Amino acid sequence: MTIYQSMDVLGRFCRLKLAVKQDLPLRSSEMGVLIYLSKQTGDVTPLMVSEFLRVKKPSVTPLIQTLIKKEYVTKQRSQVDKRSYTLQVTERGSRLLEEVEADYLLSVSVLKEKLGDDQFNDWIRLTEQANTILEELALCES
Repeated sequence: MTIYQSMDVLGRFCRLKLAVKQDLPLRSSEMGVLIYLSKQTGDVTPLMVSEFLRVKKPSVTPLIQTLIKKEYVTKQRSQVDKRSYTLQVTERGSRLLEEVEADYLLSVSVLKEKLGDDQFNDWIRLTEQANTILEELALCES
């Protein structure tokens, strides 16, 4: 398989995965922020979000504003630094995350069932390796 054919296969996989849950009220970047916030145990600032996404802080401001406007996230002034604020997932945001997680779990479960344990575990292992390589590449470029 050529590199271009591989790109087509990967692109098709991403499109098919996105097609599973097309009626999301948020863009994928906004969902990414919401998921990140939900996974953190301590206070999260916009700077932490920008570092996680590997983008400049002004780039996350519109994402955060959308999440606040749609009532998926709230912000509170930081107790430590009054110039800063922290972000919290609302009940509405938590409900959306539960729905998305259920859909995602179903997709992954079907893949595991159809591929079988060995092929599924190979795919996950290779995906982890690819993620590591892409993260290293992103660090080199920043």
